[in-house]
Parts: sequence; structure tokens; C-alpha cells
Amino acid sequence: MKARRSSSFVEVAVNLSPVRGTFHYHLPEHLLGRVEPGHLVTVPFGRRRVQGVVIGLPVEPAVPETRAVEALVDPDPVLTGPQLELARWLSRQTLTPLIDCLTLMLPPGLSQQADVLYSLLDPQAAAESEAEKRLLSLLQRRGALRGRQISRALPRHNWRRAADRLVRRGVVARQSVLDPPAVRARNVRTARLALPPEQARARMGDLGRPGSDAAARRRRVVELLLQEREPVEVTWLYAECGAKSADLRYLAERGLIVLGEAEIWRDPLDALDYVPAEAPRLTPDQEEAWEPLRRALQCPGEAGRPFLLHGVTGSGKTELYMRAVREAIDSGRSALVLVPEIALTPQAVRRFLARFPGQVGLVHSRLSPGERYDTWRRARAGLLRVIVGARSALFTPLPDIGLIVVDECHDESYKEQGQAPRYHARQAAMAYARILGAVCLLGSATPEVVTVYRARQGQIRLLKLPQRILGHRERLSRQAARLGLVPRYRQAGGDAQSIDLPPVRVVDMRQELRAGNRSLFSRALQSALEEVLQAGQQAILFLNRRGSASYVFCRDCGRALSCPRCETSLTYHGARESLLCHHCGYSRRMPKSCPSCGSERIRHFGAGTQRVEAEVMRLFPTARTLRWDWDAVRSKGAHEVILAHFAAHRADVLVGTQMVAKGLDLPLVTLVGVVSADTALNLPDFRANERTFQVLTQVAGRAGRGLLGGRVILQTYQPEHYAIRSAAAHSYNAFYREELRRRQSLGYPPYSRLVRLLYRHPRDSSAEQAARDLAGGLRAEMRRAGRQAEIIGPVPCFYRKVRGLYRWQIVLRGADPLPLVPDPLPEGWMVDVDPVTLL
Repeated sequence: MKARRSSSFVEVAVNLSPVRGTFHYHLPEHLLGRVEPGHLVTVPFGRRRVQGVVIGLPVEPAVPETRAVEALVDPDPVLTGPQLELARWLSRQTLTPLIDCLTLMLPPGLSQQADVLYSLLDPQAAAESEAEKRLLSLLQRRGALRGRQISRALPRHNWRRAADRLVRRGVVARQSVLDPPAVRARNVRTARLALPPEQARARMGDLGRPGSDAAARRRRVVELLLQEREPVEVTWLYAECGAKSADLRYLAERGLIVLGEAEIWRDPLDALDYVPAEAPRLTPDQEEAWEPLRRALQCPGEAGRPFLLHGVTGSGKTELYMRAVREAIDSGRSALVLVPEIALTPQAVRRFLARFPGQVGLVHSRLSPGERYDTWRRARAGLLRVIVGARSALFTPLPDIGLIVVDECHDESYKEQGQAPRYHARQAAMAYARILGAVCLLGSATPEVVTVYRARQGQIRLLKLPQRILGHRERLSRQAARLGLVPRYRQAGGDAQSIDLPPVRVVDMRQELRAGNRSLFSRALQSALEEVLQAGQQAILFLNRRGSASYVFCRDCGRALSCPRCETSLTYHGARESLLCHHCGYSRRMPKSCPSCGSERIRHFGAGTQRVEAEVMRLFPTARTLRWDWDAVRSKGAHEVILAHFAAHRADVLVGTQMVAKGLDLPLVTLVGVVSADTALNLPDFRANERTFQVLTQVAGRAGRGLLGGRVILQTYQPEHYAIRSAAAHSYNAFYREELRRRQSLGYPPYSRLVRLLYRHPRDSSAEQAARDLAGGLRAEMRRAGRQAEIIGPVPCFYRKVRGLYRWQIVLRGADPLPLVPDPLPEGWMVDVDPVTLL
């Protein structure tokens, strides 16, 4: 092989499951000097043609013979240097193949994984096993199928070995396929004048038969183009002038106009209304927190430790985020702002658009592939300076990032729990900021115990906002005069006014039962709802459970109706008269009799959001209600519609799940009722108490955010629990001290790290055996290597069966349990480093 220049070799991570590692290729003459790390390329791999990401330019290849890169998928790099480094960090921390971490950073549709097309050659061939019989039957019914299609059709069967045997016997043909990118730039047809305006006007008398409709349409087209002087989309001409495509062809053939194409950006923010806003003066508390932030932002490349902004609900954290973004932009850098839920994105985006018009992009999973692709391209080109979005927004290729904000940093939605890599966006944001030399700013009213522990150990810089800010003094005075209210706020410094956090009344539901109250609502909550509705104010009722009832059972034999695929209780949904599994989506009609004993005494137990809504309507028939849970927001834009309706007072009572606990600012809400504070308190999970405290504190923070003040009524069967008592007292410190003491006694984070290994199989006995085999191997390796860690399990998961698969797990606990995990893990195992739940 001839010697080549040092820049003629590339190291590529190929996008082909289950291939791990990287491979060396050489560049053909026409690509020399055009390829650098971060480029997306197509390369040969065996007999296949696959996509890959260039991650390096080795001086010499690791193999004597290299194959040539075929083509560039995109002329510009799709990943930046810091993104490549972040992908390597993610790969090490989550124990995930590098290519999975690289493709995570690309917009949907751009990166394509190679697949195999299977087609039937001999329909008369006999099957030699059940697996072959299933595969042949599938191909006969549906024709040629790709591997991913077969996996979906035969989800719990090892069909690939059967396919290999059938290919060797000549019964089935196998062909490699690689689709082109599924997204591309969007072009629209345009029209513009082909003549100077004077000549165009002179020819307007000869546009067809005088007095005809066609001549009139063509005249209107020319008049509009004379006004615009620039290319105009033809769809606009059709709408404004009533023109047809034949009219445009007529004008083009006579040399009056030129038809062409122009690229347009698919921007999800085009239709979003906002009013430009100026930054208010900071309060003394905000000034104190802002000063160290400002100093860090003014020293690019020397940001150091991340910041934790711990402020009570309504304390003005968002204003500091926006100050930090302004500082980053003024210094020539860009900013990423992460919010935990799509539901929060419209509110957050409006605030940032008002402060930074024309510079903000939006990223979340509900956007169309085209919208995400165009936002990604605009960010890469430097046309945007600020990106606001959910977890995946972290991977937007903004140039020269100087700030990463993680709002509501405690929220579990920042943790990817589905597919690999199972990363936590908070941890990834801190690592990315270190790589970039950027400032990382975490914010929350209820940060995780682990995060605060690290802050008190000096690993994170702690900033505090202890006061709730109501608003600007003059605006509040005008509102108070208009409403005839006596102001209850006090001076917070500058022009701001502050107000106390809302009082919380804890209602012991055991006492309600003893008093004969069988309603979902305590007497105190019913009375408070009545007062709020009579006063024309608004209320939020929170219950962390969808549906109408938590489970359905037979009163004679006691059987609870469960999902046949998941073995978890089915939830009754009254609106559909159906039973639904919230794990896999299985549904069935509500039975009229018990499947076990035939009794007709089938009853619902517990309450869901639908039942709470029905109870409000029963007690207060004139009340206007809205329900905000996952069932109500499945369609695109549903979050924003519900929030806009409630903010505009088109409803009096909002009934919802955890979505209503997020950072919403609704000044007319004077009452928050927590229907059942105990929902998740007793789950066998090390974070159950923390999760309960966080959601109760957050949902309580939705009350009293306006002049009208507010109150919270918290219904519980465990009023003595420290999570309930701390939330009612708005005391994070009280909860932190008790939770930390319990974590230390049990050896859970922050006093250890956890790695969860999960195995799933259609047969419970097979899942158990695989778990015992791996646990035995782990214990033997621990003894051999002398490593210090604890192996918990193997045990069946709390949700033992989900989507037809039995689940067994092993938990590794220790100071650094990652080296214990086999690389690679046996087939079928899933790894989750630093899990947020063990259920």
C-alpha cells in the first residue's frame, strides 16, 4: 500500500448495531482536505454501506489495509469538537457504545442506521423449527421486510438465528440497505419580476383577453410583485391574487416574471406572540447572587465549579437566568437554557423571546423533524444565540457556548430512562460546561439531596434566593387600587415587592373518615373551593394519578383486574368506560362480572384525575374545569392550549398530575389542593420520600403568586411523616437533614453510587436464571479483583412484568461500582448508572 499524508486517514465510529469500537479508513482524492472530526460520512463495512461519524485523523492506520470513505452526508461537520469530547464522556459514564452517544446529538432523520432487507426466495420451503416457521409465515404474509420491522413483529423471539439458517439453505435472501437522510432543507417556489418596474407596467395591458378573469388575476400578480420588489412565495400569490399555476406559467413564458426556488426555515416560534420587555432592577438578594455569576461569566474559559441557585418558588430565579444569558451574548458567546418539561417550554420561550427577540430557538421532542432539523442548522450556522428546550436541547451545536442553564434541575425528566445512553442532563450539562470553559447554572426550589450535599462539600457554588418576589411596586399598587385590595406585600429592595410563601394546612384524612366524610375532598377543601369560586378566583387540584380509579377489584373474591402483559393493576377511565394499563397501553372494556368468580360486585378503588374532575363538577355544577394530565396533552400544542385557557380565566379549577407542579406563574390561583399527598410516599424506592417532598413543595408554590395571596390544603393519611411536615413548613433544611441521616444509615447516595443492571425475558424462570448467573459472575470477579462494592439482588423488580416481559435486577452499590460491570454485558442486559429509581 502506498504511503499517504497524515491527513488522509480518518477514524470512524460506524452506526451499525451491535458493532462497537471505531475503524480506520482512508480518504479518496476528491475528499482530501475536506473531512475533519465531526463529519458524517458513508463508508463500506463488510458487504454493507453504513453511516459513521469521523472522530479523529490518525497519522497512521491501525490496520495494514484500509477501505475508502465513500461520501460526505453533509458538507459541514455535524458535531463540534466539544460535542465529540462530551460524547466520549457520556460513553464512559453511561457504559454505552460511543456511536450511540454521537448519534444522540444529531437531529432525528439525519443519522440513519444500516439495516438488512429479508425476502422470501422459496415459498414452498419447509421450516425446521418453530422460529423458522414464524419467520417464514411473516414473510409470506407481508413480503420483504427489514430487520427492524421483523423485530417489531416478533418482539420476544430470537428470529435472527433462524434467518441465518434460512439464508444458508437458500430459502431467504438477505440484502444490506442504508436509507438517505430523512430530513432535508425545505424549498418553496417563488416568483419575481423579470423586468424593470416601468417596462412591467407598460406591458400590463396585454395579459390576456380584456375583461377576462384570467387577465385580472395576472394583473393582480404583477401589481403585487411591483409592490414587493423581492421574490414572493407562489402560495402567497395564490392566496392574495386568486392566481393559478397556469397564470404564473403564462407570465413566465412572456418574460414578465421569473419562477424560482428559495429555502425557508421551519421555525416553531414564528406564530408565538410576545411583547418585548426590559430587564427590571434586581432585589438585594438577587444582586448578591448575581455578583459571583457575573464575575464567572466575564472570565471565559475559567468558569470553574458549577453554580446551584437555590431559591424558593417565585423568588426570581428566571430573571437571573436572563441576566446571565445577556452577559453571555454581550461577551460574544451563546447560551443553552434547559427546562424539564414541554409544558414549561412556551412560558419560558416567551420570556426569553421578549428579552432577546430574533435570537432564540426552541428544541423539544414534540417538534416536527423538519422544525428540529432547521433549528439545528440555524444554531450550527450561528444564526441563533439562545436555545431553550428540554433535555435534548443540550446537544444543539451552538458556536462558542458560554452559559448552560438547567432550570428545575431536580426534575426526573432530565434523566433518560428509556434507551441508551441513559444519561442525566444535569450531570451532562456540568461536564459539557467544563469541556467548554462555560458557566453551568443549576436552579431549583427543591434541589436533589445529592446536589445540595455536593454544594456543601464545596464541589458546587451555592447561591440562595430566600424571598418570594411578587412584582414591581408601581404595577402592584395600580392593581391593588383597581381591585380594591389592601396590599399585603412588603419592600424587597429596589422596585420589587415580596410576599410570604402561602400558608399550608395539613388535613388528616383519617379524622375525616371518622367524622363520616367519605368524599375525595375534606371539609376544609370543599369550603375553600366554594370561597374561591364565589370570589371569581382560581384553584389547582393536584393528584399524581391519571384515570378515574387506581384499580378495579371484585368485592366477593378479591381479585384485582391486572394487565396480562405487565401484571400491574389496570386503571379505570370513566370517560371511555375502559380499563387501561399505563405501562404498555393495553386496554379493555370494563367487565360486567368478575372473570374469576362471576360476581357482578365489581368496584373501583382510589381516585384519578378524571374522578377528581367529576367530583368537582358534582359539588360545584357551575364551575368550569380543565384537566391537565398525559391523557389530555397527547396532541402537539395541547400543553400550551390548556395553559393559555387557564391563564385567560376560561376555567376556574385546573385538575392535574405532576405537570401542574412545574414552574407555572398564575396570579389568579389562590388555592392549591393536594388531594392525596401519600400517593408515592411508601413505594420501595430510595428516592420516594424526596420525590414526595419535591412535588408537594413545587405544587404548593403555584398558590399566592399574585396580589390576592393564596393558601394550600394538603390532604394526607400520614401527617406525621417528615416529608409531609417539611413541605407544609416550606422547610427544605428540615427535610434535608432528616433525609441525609436516613441515606447515610442505609448507604444510599450521596454516600455511595449505584449501578442498576436489568434483564427482561418472556419467561420469569429464564429472567431469574440469567440474573443469578450474572450475580454469581460479579461476586467471583469481586473476590478475584479485591474490589469493594455491595451486590443487591438479584431480585424481581417492583413492576415485575412490563409489556409482556418479566424484569429482574441487580444493583451494585459502592464508591465506584462502574469497573465491576462486564464489558460487554451479556446479551439482553440493560445498564443504568446513577439510576433515579429502582422500581
